[in-house]
Amino acid sequence: MSDEKQESPGAGAEASETPAAPEATAVKRPKLVPVKKAVPVKAPSAPADEGVTRRGLFSALGLGWLTFVGASGAFLAASTRFLFPNVRYEPPSSFRAGLPSDYAVGAVEERFKAQYGVWIVRNQEGMYVLSTVCTHLGCTPNWLAAEQKFKCPCHGSGFRMSGINFEGPAPRPLERYAISLADDGQVLIDKSRLFQEEKGQWKDPASFLRL
Repeated sequence: MSDEKQESPGAGAEASETPAAPEATAVKRPKLVPVKKAVPVKAPSAPADEGVTRRGLFSALGLGWLTFVGASGAFLAASTRFLFPNVRYEPPSSFRAGLPSDYAVGAVEERFKAQYGVWIVRNQEGMYVLSTVCTHLGCTPNWLAAEQKFKCPCHGSGFRMSGINFEGPAPRPLERYAISLADDGQVLIDKSRLFQEEKGQWKDPASFLRL
């Protein structure tokens, strides 16, 4: 009986040699790495100094261009001036001054003073024309009817109605212009002919219109 219960050595060896069932191995999953969001990269901005430099450059270029245009225009104007004569437009030397009856005896007519630079005077004998230029330094005297004289405001020279100097620094009388009657009966004055009393030219018939 003891022999039957005793296991055979072969059977035990076979049992020990039978491989055990492999244990199930756990599958390792890779760790998930969080993906970082892409941050947009800004383009580098121009330095403040560069912007200022560009504005300064454009301003300098604009100023330079304006200066060039202005200088060119001035040069062109100066060059053009030489192509044309320097003409001064003055009133004609001869002009009609109305009828003798338009003038009162013993009065000085001043309506032609500003335009033609003359006074027309009528007395008992006739008419004559005086220059409005003071014989001292060329100022323009004023007719003072209350004092019956021409008075220069510059240096105080005084002239009688006849044009004779009697006070102040004026060295000689006022000058006269030629006067005559035109074909239509009007008074004709010719400023191209000048008469000076100190030279005896007031005796010339053209310096006085007898009526």
